[in-house]
Amino acid sequence: MVTALSFRVALALSTAWRWRTNPGVQGKIVIAGAGSIGCFIGGLLSLGGADVVLLARPRIADELGRHGLTLTSLEGWTEELAPGALAVETDPATALREASLVLVTVKSGATAEMATLIAAHAPASAAVISLQNGLANADVLRAALPGRRVHAGMVSFNVLHRGEGRFHRGTSGPVIVEAGAPPLSAPHLDILQHAEMRAVLAGKLVYNLNNALNALSGLTLREQLADRRWRRILAAAQDEALRLFRAEGIEPWSLGKVPVTRFPAILRLPDFLFRLVSRRGVRIDASARSSMWEDLERGRRTEIDELQGAVITRAAALDLPTPVNRAIADAVRAAEAAGAGSPKLLPGDLAGPLS
Repeated sequence: MVTALSFRVALALSTAWRWRTNPGVQGKIVIAGAGSIGCFIGGLLSLGGADVVLLARPRIADELGRHGLTLTSLEGWTEELAPGALAVETDPATALREASLVLVTVKSGATAEMATLIAAHAPASAAVISLQNGLANADVLRAALPGRRVHAGMVSFNVLHRGEGRFHRGTSGPVIVEAGAPPLSAPHLDILQHAEMRAVLAGKLVYNLNNALNALSGLTLREQLADRRWRRILAAAQDEALRLFRAEGIEPWSLGKVPVTRFPAILRLPDFLFRLVSRRGVRIDASARSSMWEDLERGRRTEIDELQGAVITRAAALDLPTPVNRAIADAVRAAEAAGAGSPKLLPGDLAGPLS
């Protein structure tokens, strides 16, 4: 998620390809789990002419019913949907019964539950795309939905829920979906297909290891990444993940021309050199924070088990040490248990495994 890489170069040079001149999905698209990412993508799909239904929790449905949906981005654009302009349902049976395509955007811990709802209520002909963090969500969906078309996907950018129906994209990047998935088209979205999603998801996980550090710091992404001490911790966590993927025979896909294997070295650069390299990289606005920071602030369960936890579990099976990721995961779980939001740690509070 957080590197000095150019998405513009990635779109030109990667093996992924952009959907061109397609009319989008015919039929109803259900956003299964309309939180920050789901509302943002669902709103843009609706603006692009798709028939969209948001399956949301009552608090989100009430908020959108009162305020409508306002989407903004670091590029400076604003799109608005008035209250009632976008269908919002809280009942899974009602939302899913006529679905042609289900985009799963729930937190990873709720994937199995959502799969059960899809199996019970969605037509057998409905395709399913996971747009979630982590490595295994599509596999969980496939296991629970035998015989259905299930595709992996990845959203590379951050969206922050600002309240009153406002959702803001704070970092740049595309949506990438497994080759062969139903076509999608929406304004303001780069939607790509890729044939090897295992590599794409591995690359995204390397980025996403910063989610926890940003949440623990309480800083904006810009502030956190400007501090070499935080970057060194992230670099060490990424080193552990990259060792794991090498052992598993996975070459993580990079979202830019700089190979993901070089991220740790770039992060360890002195501040002035890192700033120079970062100018060509992912755009981050001044207010952007990780989704895990938002989870801690709102007292919600985080995805630490699917990020650092996935590295720890898979590495343990290969007898690979992961002391940095373990320390980070322990700190996040402690913050979850405390229920007081971001603990606003200093880099030195996590420096033990680096010494």
